[in-house]
Amino acid sequence: MKTSTNQYAYANNILIALVSAVFGYNLYQAIVHPDNSNIGISLILVVLTSIMVRKYGHKKVKDNQENN
Repeated sequence: MKTSTNQYAYANNILIALVSAVFGYNLYQAIVHPDNSNIGISLILVVLTSIMVRKYGHKKVKDNQENN
């Protein structure tokens, strides 16, 4: 069995980068300016991203070229 690149790989990488940036900024705000932070919303966003990446992440497919 071989792990192939799927159609969601590029979107997952962009989504992870975007969520990481938002979470990092909100973590900074929680440390420096606690009254202006939205860390709870960021945590929900991180959890949703994790679920989406697991659902649409790497899928294993059979390597048909081995049989030929």
